[in-house]
Amino acid sequence: MSTTENSPNLAGQKGLKTGALGLVSSVVVGMASTAPAYSLAASLGWIVLGGAVLVGFQAPGIVLLAFVPMFFISVAYKELNRAEPDCGTVFTWGARAFGTRTGWMGGWALIAADIICMANLAQIAGSYSFTFVGEITGNPAIGDISGDVFWSTIAGLTWIFLMTWICYRGIEISAKVQFALLGIEMVILVIFGVIALVRVYSGNGIDGSSLPDWSWFNPFTLPFDTAIAPAILLALFIYWGWDTAVAINEETKDPAKTPGRAAVISTVLLLVTYLLVTVGAVAFAGVGEGPTGLGNVDNAGDIFKAIGPALFGDSIFGHIMMMLLAASILTSAAASTQTTILPTARGALSMAAFKAIPSRFAKVHPKFLTPSWATWGMGIISAAFYLVLTLVSSDLLLACIGSIGLLIAVYYGMTGYASVWYFRKTLFKSFRNFIMRGLTPLLGGLMLTGVFIYGTMQFLQPDWLVSTDADGKDYNVTIFGLGAVGVVGLGSLVVGVILMIIYNLVRSDYFKGKTLERRAHPAHD
Repeated sequence: MSTTENSPNLAGQKGLKTGALGLVSSVVVGMASTAPAYSLAASLGWIVLGGAVLVGFQAPGIVLLAFVPMFFISVAYKELNRAEPDCGTVFTWGARAFGTRTGWMGGWALIAADIICMANLAQIAGSYSFTFVGEITGNPAIGDISGDVFWSTIAGLTWIFLMTWICYRGIEISAKVQFALLGIEMVILVIFGVIALVRVYSGNGIDGSSLPDWSWFNPFTLPFDTAIAPAILLALFIYWGWDTAVAINEETKDPAKTPGRAAVISTVLLLVTYLLVTVGAVAFAGVGEGPTGLGNVDNAGDIFKAIGPALFGDSIFGHIMMMLLAASILTSAAASTQTTILPTARGALSMAAFKAIPSRFAKVHPKFLTPSWATWGMGIISAAFYLVLTLVSSDLLLACIGSIGLLIAVYYGMTGYASVWYFRKTLFKSFRNFIMRGLTPLLGGLMLTGVFIYGTMQFLQPDWLVSTDADGKDYNVTIFGLGAVGVVGLGSLVVGVILMIIYNLVRSDYFKGKTLERRAHPAHD
């Protein structure tokens, strides 16, 4: 009998509330975790800009292309979860397939991506809190506060605290909040995309508007290393988060099947929504450098603020739509703040249960049945990281999205490879196994590895991210003379290696395979 079989901390038995969520709730949580409205607002402009070469009208093709590895990896999640439903996901599966150190780094990449993401989410939620209040009260002075670093930071920290508290109070409360928040943003996004396309096709566009063309869905006319790879890393961000549906697997009905199905369904629904909004935005605003053009770097941080007034006009309807758009982005960022904490806390819970990090993170609240230490710990760490970034330089917040893409590529890619190796004894038992457990996850892993390598090379270029100072002069956002986006992404992985070495010296049971042994899936399946 293995050591793990004697352990009280078995996979799927950590004290969380079981059977709390069904398929619909899991899909909602998975979709809400991607923060569709916020993700598009913060990423679409950068996707259009691409890398050294402008992506431009091929942005819909990039969104479609980025979906492919996302879908392939969601299949790997589905298969691995079916075999071993554990809230540690890539941490557990990576350790099973390749050993404890690989699993630890997979778990760290997930946690680091979530912590970095929280800084950007908090900034958006904080800023849009004032934008929304300004719109709803008709007081421009309140809306202007959204650009004040101090007050937007205070509001952002408040959102982190509020959403951490909701996560702490229970998974069912969290899911109910997500139903409301996701509903608002999805309706507004569809309206945005439809109105943009109607105006273009009816001839009521603006300077730069273009009728959609099938060529927009073909990104392969662009160079891979200087355009496609960095753009895909940015596009990964808009899909990222559906794996929350799998991270809450121990709290769902039929944990072996429901989370995996929810992950796959979430990615497909997101693709449809994103293509509608992307085609609509590119067609209406164009990719030029004008005031509303998506090729204007000043619009990249929030394309809805740039496009919205021109799209909806200055009528009462326009003000109502801008208010609703502000509400959707605010609720999107708030929802994702909550759902970013959910998988992070559960990943930490699993790592603590298998003694890969301090055991206090494995504590579950006796009443709420949530990982209390892990939830509050991740909330506090995220708030501290956000505060530090803001104090050092607000430009570093711009570096977050691309660096998160690097971390996403690491742990999603690792999941794809883990599926192939974990199921290696059963791959040729059936055609289904070969496709679902082997070929599809492998292709997803290889794609993510390719964009990671080429994207990193671009992100480390000193001139990849350019900002403007108070005097209107452009300057490169760098760290140690290298592009800040690449340094933040790779630096977070280096921090993980250092922490792993330290904890290995402090407590080595996990790293010796005593609590989570490496193994392959049984050959008889």
